[in-house]
Amino acid sequence: QVQLVESGGGSVQAGASLRLSCAVSGRTFSSHVMAWFRQAPGREREFLARISWSGGSTHYADSVKGRFTISRDNPNNTVYLQMNSLKPEDTAVYYCAAGDSGGYYDWGQGTQVTVSS
Repeated sequence: QVQLVESGGGSVQAGASLRLSCAVSGRTFSSHVMAWFRQAPGREREFLARISWSGGSTHYADSVKGRFTISRDNPNNTVYLQMNSLKPEDTAVYYCAAGDSGGYYDWGQGTQVTVSS
């Protein structure tokens, strides 16, 4: 089983930046596709970004493209989400997930991001 622990959330004002981290332990980290999702109150979980096992391929949701950047550090079993130009509508609980081409099987507990106007 893979354990994922997110950190780096917090409360910021609009326009600020945050970097989320997701520390992974358990099975071999480098073999997994990693992704970030978020869920705002009363809304469904939303895909944000994913990164291939090598880090050579990334994909973003239109809502965050150009503002958020996903990256990974395989030797240190960590995936990151750099978030710039944050907006109040980015307020949500942010989750990292591990998986493969068949889907995402392991999830972290989430970290809260609150953006005030």
